[in-house]
Amino acid sequence: MQFHTFDASYVANLCAGERQTQEHFVAYFSALLEIKLRSRLRSPHAAEDVRQETFARVFAVLRRDGGLRQPERLGAFVNTVCNNVLFEQYREGGRGESLDDEARPEPAAAGADAMEMASSRELARKVREILLKLPERDRALLKAIFLDEHDREEVCRRFGVDREYLRVLLHRAKQGFKEEYIRRMGRPAPMEAGA
Repeated sequence: MQFHTFDASYVANLCAGERQTQEHFVAYFSALLEIKLRSRLRSPHAAEDVRQETFARVFAVLRRDGGLRQPERLGAFVNTVCNNVLFEQYREGGRGESLDDEARPEPAAAGADAMEMASSRELARKVREILLKLPERDRALLKAIFLDEHDREEVCRRFGVDREYLRVLLHRAKQGFKEEYIRRMGRPAPMEAGA
């Protein structure tokens, strides 16, 4: 399978209902999700339900105000949504549908080698360390928005602020994170135009 990279124009075309982009999206992610779901669900009907619910939730997020903040992470976003739907499916069925409890090995992640996975774990560890250095409110805000991907309205209610002030708080928290990141790790190298 040929892996695809995504950008803002792809996501914009997808949201605008551009037929060729939508067909590509559905075909591409259907193939990937089929591999994932085949190893985790016994029933083809359950797998199809998870796939369709995943697509419905992804499109709902893409079309709402704000949409996907990082279009290049569309693949990771679809995978995260699928994982959430899958876990809900397990909970509903008491995990009776899952094959994970049969001591089967987890399939290797396609496209990621051991070095990439180790590097990703190391980066995640450093991000957690940086988050721990931030004030509690900033840490909780960044976690709610970027790690847990909670709806912004829900975050506004939780923090007792309106949407405009949430934007201000989020800007300050991101700025604090960036300063701590640069202090600990140095400035990130600029991306090349072809990357």
